[in-house]
Amino acid sequence: MDLNRWLGEATKAIEEWSEGFGPYQPHPALDLADDTFGAAFAEFTERLRDNYPFFHPRYAGQMLKPPHPAAVVGYLTAMLINPNNHALDGGPATARMEREAVAQLAAMFGFETHLGHLTTSGTIANLEALFVARESHPGKGVAYSAEAHYTHGRMCGVLGMEGHSVPADGTGRIDLEALEDVLRTGRVGTVVLTTGTTGLGAVDPVHQALPLCRRYGARVHVDAAYGGFFTLLAGSDGPAGLAEEPWRAIAECDSVVIDPHKHGLQPYGCGAVIFRDAEVGRFYLHDSPYTYFTSTDLHLGEISLECSRAGAAAAALWLTFRLLPPTPEGLGRVLAAGRRAALRWGELIDGSDALTLYQRPELDIVTYFPAVEAATLSAIDQASARVLAEGMTAPDPVFLSTLRASAGDFAHRHPGVDRDAEGARILRSVLMKPESEQHVEQLHTAVSRLV
Repeated sequence: MDLNRWLGEATKAIEEWSEGFGPYQPHPALDLADDTFGAAFAEFTERLRDNYPFFHPRYAGQMLKPPHPAAVVGYLTAMLINPNNHALDGGPATARMEREAVAQLAAMFGFETHLGHLTTSGTIANLEALFVARESHPGKGVAYSAEAHYTHGRMCGVLGMEGHSVPADGTGRIDLEALEDVLRTGRVGTVVLTTGTTGLGAVDPVHQALPLCRRYGARVHVDAAYGGFFTLLAGSDGPAGLAEEPWRAIAECDSVVIDPHKHGLQPYGCGAVIFRDAEVGRFYLHDSPYTYFTSTDLHLGEISLECSRAGAAAAALWLTFRLLPPTPEGLGRVLAAGRRAALRWGELIDGSDALTLYQRPELDIVTYFPAVEAATLSAIDQASARVLAEGMTAPDPVFLSTLRASAGDFAHRHPGVDRDAEGARILRSVLMKPESEQHVEQLHTAVSRLV
Protein backbone atom coordinates (compact mmCIF):
# COMPACT_ATOMS: atom_id res chain seq x y z
CA MET A 1 0.00 0.00 0.00
CA ASP A 2 1.50 3.33 -1.15
CA LEU A 3 0.89 5.65 1.81
CA ASN A 4 2.03 8.79 -0.05
CA ARG A 5 -0.42 8.11 -2.86
CA TRP A 6 -3.41 7.58 -0.59
CA LEU A 7 -2.65 10.57 1.60
CA GLY A 8 -2.78 12.65 -1.58
CA GLU A 9 -6.05 10.96 -2.54
CA ALA A 10 -7.39 11.80 0.93
CA THR A 11 -6.85 15.55 0.54
CA LYS A 12 -8.19 15.40 -3.01
CA ALA A 13 -11.39 13.64 -1.92
CA ILE A 14 -12.08 16.19 0.82
CA GLU A 15 -11.36 19.10 -1.55
CA GLU A 16 -13.87 17.70 -4.05
CA TRP A 17 -16.48 17.24 -1.32
CA SER A 18 -15.88 20.77 -0.01
CA GLU A 19 -16.30 22.35 -3.44
CA GLY A 20 -19.90 21.14 -3.53
CA PHE A 21 -20.87 23.79 -0.97
CA GLY A 22 -19.65 26.73 -3.04
CA PRO A 23 -16.60 28.98 -2.81
CA TYR A 24 -15.62 30.97 0.25
CA GLN A 25 -12.67 33.10 1.27
CA PRO A 26 -10.40 31.68 4.02
CA HIS A 27 -9.73 34.22 6.76
CA PRO A 28 -6.28 35.87 6.58
CA ALA A 29 -5.81 35.27 10.34
CA LEU A 30 -5.27 31.61 9.53
CA ASP A 31 -2.92 32.15 6.61
CA LEU A 32 0.69 30.97 6.89
CA ALA A 33 3.48 31.40 4.37
CA ASP A 34 5.21 28.18 3.33
CA ASP A 35 8.57 29.54 4.51
CA THR A 36 7.15 30.26 7.95
CA PHE A 37 5.57 26.83 8.21
CA GLY A 38 8.69 25.18 6.81
CA ALA A 39 10.85 26.52 9.62
CA ALA A 40 8.44 25.31 12.29
CA PHE A 41 8.02 21.96 10.55
CA ALA A 42 11.77 21.42 10.40
CA GLU A 43 12.02 22.01 14.13
CA PHE A 44 9.03 19.74 14.69
CA THR A 45 10.44 16.79 12.72
CA GLU A 46 13.80 17.21 14.41
CA ARG A 47 12.09 16.98 17.79
CA LEU A 48 10.29 13.80 16.68
CA ARG A 49 13.64 12.09 16.14
CA ASP A 50 13.80 11.75 19.92
CA ASN A 51 11.75 8.55 19.76
CA TYR A 52 12.37 4.85 19.84
CA PRO A 53 11.83 2.90 16.58
CA PHE A 54 8.44 1.47 17.45
CA PHE A 55 7.97 0.40 13.82
CA HIS A 56 11.06 -1.82 13.70
CA PRO A 57 11.21 -5.44 14.90
CA ARG A 58 14.38 -4.57 16.84
CA TYR A 59 12.01 -2.64 19.12
CA ALA A 60 10.73 -5.37 21.43
CA GLY A 61 9.84 -3.33 24.48
CA GLN A 62 6.45 -1.87 25.33
CA MET A 63 3.04 -2.26 23.69
CA LEU A 64 3.81 0.21 20.93
CA LYS A 65 3.73 0.07 17.16
CA PRO A 66 2.57 2.41 14.37
CA PRO A 67 -0.98 2.12 13.05
CA HIS A 68 -1.68 0.38 9.77
CA PRO A 69 -1.44 2.73 6.74
CA ALA A 70 -5.16 2.15 6.09
CA ALA A 71 -5.92 3.51 9.56
CA VAL A 72 -3.66 6.51 8.94
CA VAL A 73 -5.43 7.34 5.68
CA GLY A 74 -8.87 6.80 7.22
CA TYR A 75 -8.05 8.99 10.22
CA LEU A 76 -6.54 11.81 8.17
CA THR A 77 -9.36 11.86 5.64
CA ALA A 78 -12.04 12.16 8.32
CA MET A 79 -9.92 14.52 10.41
CA LEU A 80 -9.96 17.05 7.56
CA ILE A 81 -13.72 17.29 8.22
CA ASN A 82 -13.19 16.87 11.99
CA PRO A 83 -16.50 15.22 12.97
CA ASN A 84 -17.46 14.84 16.63
CA ASN A 85 -19.10 11.51 17.38
CA HIS A 86 -20.79 12.73 20.53
CA ALA A 87 -23.95 13.42 18.57
CA LEU A 88 -25.31 12.36 15.21
CA ASP A 89 -25.45 16.05 14.41
CA GLY A 90 -21.68 16.29 14.84
CA GLY A 91 -20.75 13.34 12.66
CA PRO A 92 -23.54 11.47 10.89
CA ALA A 93 -21.25 9.40 8.65
CA THR A 94 -18.65 8.54 11.27
CA ALA A 95 -21.33 7.76 13.87
CA ARG A 96 -22.70 5.10 11.52
CA MET A 97 -19.16 3.82 10.96
CA GLU A 98 -18.66 3.62 14.70
CA ARG A 99 -21.82 1.58 15.19
CA GLU A 100 -20.83 -0.81 12.41
CA ALA A 101 -17.28 -1.27 13.74
CA VAL A 102 -18.49 -1.79 17.31
CA ALA A 103 -21.02 -4.35 16.05
CA GLN A 104 -18.13 -6.25 14.46
CA LEU A 105 -16.28 -6.23 17.78
CA ALA A 106 -19.39 -7.43 19.61
CA ALA A 107 -19.82 -10.26 17.09
CA MET A 108 -16.16 -11.21 17.54
CA PHE A 109 -16.85 -11.80 21.24
CA GLY A 110 -20.05 -13.70 20.50
CA PHE A 111 -22.50 -11.11 21.85
CA GLU A 112 -25.94 -11.69 20.32
CA THR A 113 -27.16 -8.30 21.54
CA HIS A 114 -25.04 -5.37 22.60
CA LEU A 115 -24.73 -1.72 23.47
CA GLY A 116 -21.35 -0.10 23.04
CA HIS A 117 -19.17 2.62 21.63
CA LEU A 118 -15.59 3.67 21.10
CA THR A 119 -13.63 5.51 23.77
CA THR A 120 -10.36 7.38 23.84
CA SER A 121 -8.66 4.60 25.85
CA GLY A 122 -9.06 1.35 27.70
CA THR A 123 -8.88 3.33 30.91
CA ILE A 124 -12.02 5.28 30.05
CA ALA A 125 -13.69 2.15 28.71
CA ASN A 126 -13.05 0.36 32.02
CA LEU A 127 -14.30 3.42 33.91
CA GLU A 128 -17.59 3.18 32.01
CA ALA A 129 -17.90 -0.55 32.67
CA LEU A 130 -17.33 -0.01 36.41
CA PHE A 131 -19.75 2.93 36.39
CA VAL A 132 -22.48 0.63 35.06
CA ALA A 133 -21.38 -1.99 37.60
CA ARG A 134 -21.86 0.53 40.41
CA GLU A 135 -25.30 1.53 39.15
CA SER A 136 -26.30 -2.13 38.73
CA HIS A 137 -25.10 -3.18 42.20
CA PRO A 138 -25.31 -0.11 44.46
CA GLY A 139 -23.17 -0.30 47.55
CA LYS A 140 -21.21 -3.29 46.29
CA GLY A 141 -17.49 -3.38 45.52
CA VAL A 142 -15.32 -4.69 42.70
CA ALA A 143 -12.88 -7.61 42.82
CA TYR A 144 -9.95 -7.89 40.42
CA SER A 145 -6.72 -9.83 40.22
CA ALA A 146 -3.53 -8.45 41.74
CA GLU A 147 -2.10 -8.83 38.21
CA ALA A 148 -4.93 -6.78 36.64
CA HIS A 149 -4.21 -3.32 35.30
CA TYR A 150 -3.93 -0.65 37.99
CA THR A 151 -6.76 1.27 36.34
CA HIS A 152 -9.36 -0.86 38.17
CA GLY A 153 -8.18 0.13 41.62
CA ARG A 154 -7.85 3.73 40.50
CA MET A 155 -11.32 3.86 38.95
CA CYS A 156 -12.87 2.29 42.03
CA GLY A 157 -11.50 5.30 43.89
CA VAL A 158 -12.90 7.70 41.30
CA LEU A 159 -16.33 6.04 41.54
CA GLY A 160 -16.31 5.74 45.33
CA MET A 161 -16.44 1.95 45.21
CA GLU A 162 -14.59 -0.54 47.39
CA GLY A 163 -11.86 -2.35 45.45
CA HIS A 164 -10.72 -5.87 46.36
CA SER A 165 -7.37 -7.06 45.00
CA VAL A 166 -7.40 -10.84 44.68
CA PRO A 167 -4.09 -12.76 44.71
CA ALA A 168 -2.87 -14.35 41.48
CA ASP A 169 -1.75 -17.95 41.14
CA GLY A 170 1.66 -19.15 40.01
CA THR A 171 0.93 -18.29 36.37
CA GLY A 172 -0.33 -14.76 36.89
CA ARG A 173 -4.03 -15.67 36.64
CA ILE A 174 -6.63 -14.81 39.24
CA ASP A 175 -6.71 -17.36 42.06
CA LEU A 176 -10.22 -18.82 42.07
CA GLU A 177 -10.12 -20.00 45.68
CA ALA A 178 -9.06 -16.54 46.82
CA LEU A 179 -11.78 -15.03 44.62
CA GLU A 180 -14.43 -17.20 46.26
CA ASP A 181 -13.20 -16.11 49.69
CA VAL A 182 -13.86 -12.50 48.68
CA LEU A 183 -17.23 -13.32 47.12
CA ARG A 184 -18.36 -15.04 50.31
CA THR A 185 -18.17 -11.72 52.15
CA GLY A 186 -21.15 -10.43 50.16
CA ARG A 187 -19.36 -7.13 49.56
CA VAL A 188 -18.59 -7.72 45.89
CA GLY A 189 -21.06 -6.95 43.12
CA THR A 190 -18.69 -7.13 40.15
CA VAL A 191 -15.65 -9.23 39.28
CA VAL A 192 -13.11 -8.08 36.70
CA LEU A 193 -11.40 -10.83 34.71
CA THR A 194 -8.44 -10.08 32.46
CA THR A 195 -7.77 -11.79 29.16
CA GLY A 196 -4.18 -10.73 28.60
CA THR A 197 -2.54 -8.96 31.54
CA THR A 198 -0.27 -6.13 30.51
CA GLY A 199 2.68 -7.52 32.45
CA LEU A 200 2.78 -11.20 31.56
CA GLY A 201 0.01 -11.61 29.02
CA ALA A 202 -1.76 -14.05 31.36
CA VAL A 203 -5.37 -15.03 30.60
CA ASP A 204 -7.75 -15.43 33.53
CA PRO A 205 -9.89 -18.63 33.38
CA VAL A 206 -13.11 -16.87 32.42
CA HIS A 207 -14.95 -20.15 31.85
CA GLN A 208 -14.22 -21.27 35.40
CA ALA A 209 -14.67 -17.92 37.12
CA LEU A 210 -17.98 -17.09 35.43
CA PRO A 211 -20.13 -19.81 37.10
CA LEU A 212 -18.45 -19.02 40.41
CA CYS A 213 -19.39 -15.34 40.11
CA ARG A 214 -22.97 -16.18 39.08
CA ARG A 215 -23.32 -18.40 42.14
CA TYR A 216 -22.74 -15.31 44.28
CA GLY A 217 -24.84 -12.99 42.11
CA ALA A 218 -21.85 -11.00 40.87
CA ARG A 219 -21.62 -9.17 37.58
CA VAL A 220 -18.63 -10.15 35.36
CA HIS A 221 -16.62 -7.61 33.41
CA VAL A 222 -13.79 -8.69 31.10
CA ASP A 223 -10.81 -6.41 30.64
CA ALA A 224 -9.63 -7.49 27.20
CA ALA A 225 -7.98 -4.15 26.47
CA TYR A 226 -4.71 -5.81 25.57
CA GLY A 227 -5.58 -9.38 24.67
CA GLY A 228 -9.11 -9.13 23.28
CA PHE A 229 -8.27 -9.72 19.63
CA PHE A 230 -6.61 -13.04 20.55
CA THR A 231 -10.12 -14.47 20.70
CA LEU A 232 -9.63 -14.80 16.93
CA LEU A 233 -7.10 -17.57 17.59
CA ALA A 234 -9.31 -19.53 20.00
CA GLY A 235 -9.59 -23.11 18.85
CA SER A 236 -7.53 -22.56 15.71
CA ASP A 237 -5.10 -25.19 14.45
CA GLY A 238 -1.34 -24.78 14.48
CA PRO A 239 1.10 -23.49 17.09
CA ALA A 240 -0.65 -20.12 17.39
CA GLY A 241 -3.98 -21.65 18.39
CA LEU A 242 -5.38 -20.97 21.84
CA ALA A 243 -7.67 -23.00 24.09
CA GLU A 244 -11.27 -22.08 23.33
CA GLU A 245 -12.83 -22.16 26.78
CA PRO A 246 -11.84 -18.79 28.35
CA TRP A 247 -12.43 -16.87 25.12
CA ARG A 248 -15.80 -18.40 24.28
CA ALA A 249 -17.02 -17.72 27.83
CA ILE A 250 -16.71 -13.96 27.22
CA ALA A 251 -19.99 -14.19 25.27
CA GLU A 252 -21.78 -14.90 28.57
CA CYS A 253 -20.16 -12.06 30.53
CA ASP A 254 -21.82 -8.72 31.16
CA SER A 255 -19.32 -6.37 29.56
CA VAL A 256 -15.98 -6.33 27.80
CA VAL A 257 -13.36 -3.70 27.01
CA ILE A 258 -10.93 -3.82 24.09
CA ASP A 259 -8.29 -1.44 22.73
CA PRO A 260 -8.13 -1.36 18.91
CA HIS A 261 -5.12 0.96 19.31
CA LYS A 262 -3.16 -2.11 20.40
CA HIS A 263 -3.80 -5.19 18.26
CA GLY A 264 -6.47 -3.52 16.11
CA LEU A 265 -3.78 -1.55 14.20
CA GLN A 266 -5.24 1.82 15.17
CA PRO A 267 -3.62 5.10 16.25
CA TYR A 268 -4.02 6.24 19.84
CA GLY A 269 -6.56 6.65 21.22
CA CYS A 270 -9.13 4.10 20.28
CA GLY A 271 -10.69 1.92 22.94
CA ALA A 272 -14.14 0.36 23.14
CA VAL A 273 -16.61 -0.75 25.80
CA ILE A 274 -19.37 -3.23 24.94
CA PHE A 275 -22.27 -4.36 27.15
CA ARG A 276 -24.20 -7.56 26.47
CA ASP A 277 -27.45 -6.13 27.85
CA ALA A 278 -28.52 -3.05 25.88
CA GLU A 279 -30.80 -2.06 28.76
CA VAL A 280 -27.82 -0.65 30.68
CA GLY A 281 -28.23 2.41 28.49
CA ARG A 282 -30.72 3.64 31.08
CA PHE A 283 -27.84 4.48 33.42
CA TYR A 284 -26.52 7.03 30.93
CA LEU A 285 -29.84 8.80 30.49
CA HIS A 286 -29.40 12.55 30.14
CA ASP A 287 -30.37 15.39 27.84
CA SER A 288 -28.58 18.31 26.24
CA PRO A 289 -30.47 21.48 25.31
CA TYR A 290 -28.38 22.15 22.22
CA THR A 291 -26.82 18.86 21.07
CA TYR A 292 -29.37 16.25 20.00
CA PHE A 293 -31.75 17.74 17.48
CA THR A 294 -31.46 16.36 13.93
CA SER A 295 -32.32 12.75 14.70
CA THR A 296 -34.62 10.83 17.01
CA ASP A 297 -32.20 7.86 16.97
CA LEU A 298 -30.08 7.23 20.03
CA HIS A 299 -27.00 9.44 19.87
CA LEU A 300 -23.64 7.97 20.88
CA GLY A 301 -23.28 10.69 23.49
CA GLU A 302 -26.40 9.34 25.18
CA ILE A 303 -24.62 6.05 25.95
CA SER A 304 -21.22 7.46 26.87
CA LEU A 305 -19.61 9.20 29.82
CA GLU A 306 -17.31 11.06 27.44
CA CYS A 307 -18.67 13.96 25.48
CA SER A 308 -16.61 15.03 22.46
CA ARG A 309 -14.89 12.13 20.71
CA ALA A 310 -12.99 12.12 17.43
CA GLY A 311 -15.10 10.78 14.59
CA ALA A 312 -11.80 10.23 12.82
CA ALA A 313 -11.04 7.35 15.19
CA ALA A 314 -14.23 5.59 14.10
CA ALA A 315 -13.44 6.25 10.44
CA ALA A 316 -9.95 4.77 10.80
CA LEU A 317 -11.26 1.63 12.50
CA TRP A 318 -14.09 1.18 10.01
CA LEU A 319 -11.75 1.46 7.02
CA THR A 320 -9.24 -0.92 8.59
CA PHE A 321 -11.98 -3.48 9.29
CA ARG A 322 -13.10 -3.28 5.66
CA LEU A 323 -9.64 -4.53 4.69
CA LEU A 324 -8.56 -6.55 7.73
CA PRO A 325 -11.78 -7.54 9.54
CA PRO A 326 -11.77 -8.96 13.09
CA THR A 327 -11.91 -12.54 11.82
CA PRO A 328 -9.43 -15.42 11.97
CA GLU A 329 -8.62 -14.87 8.29
CA GLY A 330 -8.23 -11.09 8.74
CA LEU A 331 -6.66 -9.67 11.89
CA GLY A 332 -6.23 -13.20 13.20
CA ARG A 333 -3.30 -13.73 10.83
CA VAL A 334 -1.56 -10.67 12.25
CA LEU A 335 -1.93 -11.86 15.85
CA ALA A 336 -0.89 -15.40 14.96
CA ALA A 337 2.47 -14.13 13.69
CA GLY A 338 3.21 -12.35 16.98
CA ARG A 339 2.18 -15.37 19.03
CA ARG A 340 4.35 -17.70 16.95
CA ALA A 341 7.26 -15.30 17.46
CA ALA A 342 6.76 -15.35 21.24
CA LEU A 343 6.55 -19.15 21.35
CA ARG A 344 9.66 -19.43 19.19
CA TRP A 345 11.64 -17.07 21.43
CA GLY A 346 10.51 -19.07 24.43
CA GLU A 347 11.99 -22.17 22.79
CA LEU A 348 15.26 -20.37 22.06
CA ILE A 349 15.50 -19.14 25.65
CA ASP A 350 14.79 -22.65 26.95
CA GLY A 351 17.86 -23.86 25.09
CA SER A 352 20.04 -20.90 26.07
CA ASP A 353 22.87 -20.63 28.55
CA ALA A 354 22.59 -16.83 28.63
CA LEU A 355 18.87 -16.37 29.36
CA THR A 356 16.24 -18.00 31.55
CA LEU A 357 12.53 -17.96 30.74
CA TYR A 358 10.59 -16.36 33.61
CA GLN A 359 7.23 -17.72 32.48
CA ARG A 360 6.16 -19.46 29.30
CA PRO A 361 4.42 -16.94 27.00
CA GLU A 362 0.66 -17.28 26.76
CA LEU A 363 0.01 -14.59 24.13
CA ASP A 364 2.77 -12.49 22.56
CA ILE A 365 4.63 -11.25 25.66
CA VAL A 366 7.93 -12.92 26.56
CA THR A 367 9.41 -12.53 30.06
CA TYR A 368 12.95 -13.69 30.82
CA PHE A 369 16.09 -12.75 32.75
CA PRO A 370 19.87 -13.04 32.41
CA ALA A 371 21.36 -16.29 33.66
CA VAL A 372 23.64 -14.85 36.33
CA GLU A 373 26.40 -16.74 38.14
CA ALA A 374 25.03 -15.83 41.56
CA ALA A 375 21.35 -16.76 41.31
CA THR A 376 20.02 -14.01 43.56
CA LEU A 377 17.24 -11.52 43.01
CA SER A 378 19.62 -8.58 43.42
CA ALA A 379 21.99 -9.99 40.79
CA ILE A 380 19.12 -10.64 38.36
CA ASP A 381 17.82 -7.11 38.94
CA GLN A 382 21.20 -5.50 38.22
CA ALA A 383 21.84 -7.66 35.16
CA SER A 384 18.39 -6.94 33.70
CA ALA A 385 18.83 -3.18 34.18
CA ARG A 386 22.25 -3.33 32.52
CA VAL A 387 20.98 -5.26 29.49
CA LEU A 388 18.08 -2.81 29.09
CA ALA A 389 20.36 0.24 29.17
CA GLU A 390 23.19 -1.17 27.06
CA GLY A 391 20.78 -2.58 24.50
CA MET A 392 19.54 0.88 23.55
CA THR A 393 23.07 2.25 23.01
CA ALA A 394 24.69 -0.79 21.39
CA PRO A 395 26.05 -0.48 17.81
CA ASP A 396 23.31 -2.92 16.79
CA PRO A 397 20.64 -1.70 19.23
CA VAL A 398 17.78 -3.69 20.66
CA PHE A 399 14.98 -2.09 22.67
CA LEU A 400 13.49 -4.03 25.56
CA SER A 401 11.46 -3.24 28.67
CA THR A 402 11.57 -4.49 32.24
CA LEU A 403 8.94 -5.83 34.61
CA ARG A 404 9.28 -5.87 38.38
CA ALA A 405 8.56 -9.31 39.84
CA SER A 406 8.12 -9.78 43.58
CA ALA A 407 10.08 -12.27 45.63
CA GLY A 408 6.89 -14.28 46.08
CA ASP A 409 6.29 -14.39 42.32
CA PHE A 410 9.83 -15.66 41.82
CA ALA A 411 9.31 -18.32 44.47
CA HIS A 412 6.36 -19.72 42.47
CA ARG A 413 8.30 -19.96 39.24
CA HIS A 414 11.97 -20.24 40.21
CA PRO A 415 12.29 -21.57 43.76
CA GLY A 416 16.05 -22.03 43.34
CA VAL A 417 16.70 -18.27 43.13
CA ASP A 418 17.98 -16.76 46.38
CA ARG A 419 15.39 -14.19 47.48
CA ASP A 420 17.82 -11.66 48.94
CA ALA A 421 15.57 -8.72 47.97
CA GLU A 422 11.87 -7.89 47.86
CA GLY A 423 11.84 -8.40 44.12
CA ALA A 424 13.79 -7.98 40.90
CA ARG A 425 13.45 -6.47 37.49
CA ILE A 426 13.25 -8.99 34.69
CA LEU A 427 13.31 -8.40 30.94
CA ARG A 428 10.05 -8.23 29.02
CA SER A 429 9.40 -8.12 25.28
CA VAL A 430 6.10 -7.49 23.55
CA LEU A 431 6.14 -9.07 20.07
CA MET A 432 2.96 -7.44 18.77
CA LYS A 433 4.39 -6.62 15.34
CA PRO A 434 4.01 -9.51 12.88
CA GLU A 435 7.50 -8.68 11.56
CA SER A 436 8.87 -10.01 14.86
CA GLU A 437 8.31 -13.52 13.53
CA GLN A 438 11.09 -13.04 10.96
CA HIS A 439 13.33 -11.20 13.44
CA VAL A 440 13.12 -13.31 16.58
CA GLU A 441 16.42 -15.14 16.03
CA GLN A 442 18.25 -11.81 15.65
CA LEU A 443 16.59 -10.53 18.82
CA HIS A 444 17.66 -13.60 20.73
CA THR A 445 21.23 -13.33 19.46
CA ALA A 446 21.44 -9.62 20.28
CA VAL A 447 20.12 -10.02 23.83
CA SER A 448 22.30 -13.07 24.48
CA ARG A 449 25.34 -11.12 23.32
CA LEU A 450 24.48 -8.31 25.76
CA VAL A 451 24.23 -10.78 28.62
